Amino acid sequence: MSSHAGSFVWYELMTSDAKAAESFYKNVIGWSVQDSGMPGMTYMILSAAQTPVGGLMDIPADACAAGARPCWSGYVAVDDVDAYASRVTQDGGTVHKPPSDIPGVGRFSVVTDPDGAMFILFKPNSAGNGPQAAPGTPGHTGWHELHAGNWETAFAFYSKLFGWTKADAIDMGPMGTYQLFATGAAPVGGMMTKTPATPAPSWLYYFNVAGIDAAAERVKHNGGRILHGPQQVPGGSWILQCMDPQGAMFAMVAPKR
Repeated sequence: MSSHAGSFVWYELMTSDAKAAESFYKNVIGWSVQDSGMPGMTYMILSAAQTPVGGLMDIPADACAAGARPCWSGYVAVDDVDAYASRVTQDGGTVHKPPSDIPGVGRFSVVTDPDGAMFILFKPNSAGNGPQAAPGTPGHTGWHELHAGNWETAFAFYSKLFGWTKADAIDMGPMGTYQLFATGAAPVGGMMTKTPATPAPSWLYYFNVAGIDAAAERVKHNGGRILHGPQQVPGGSWILQCMDPQGAMFAMVAPKR
């Protein structure tokens, strides 16, 4: 556990139609899907080449009644969920689901940063320090992007909470600064102040694929929408920002078109 502290370790899609979403992502990303066997609920495990990378479930009835919409969430590993949830509130964030246990899995809490971007604090029951996939491995998460109310105050929040550090800063002209950040040695994501067209501060997760043009065709063929791209980014990779048929935003990154 300790080697992953402060890092994203899991990704979860809550959606309005889990079966339809399962089919979409199997075809677009290439994940295999298997029932987790969790008692009392249907929770599907998304795997890349037999390695679990995320989960998929229908939006719970109470969350749906409260207005929850389909979305992807990222789990950040911590060594004490209760202590970190308290620190979130002390630093201006909000706890939306108090620390709770997932029997046989771990402890979690759903929180938002001071701007309202959601993430999940998580302490797994087991260490989970197995071999990590090489950067760029298809089906794994390749980038984490925060569209913040203000990237500078957002970085200060996450840096204080998790110890994240700054990497390169990219000048995007009228769109401002794109600040890369690291949760260990190498950069794993970027932060920017959201554009006026972005409805609310949020995290966007980029999944690795082999080629971006073929991925774009798979999105369209399976009922999704292209929101932005393909675009080449500094470093040479190609990105594509999308919306799945149920309305959840996600993105893809590839080393080539």
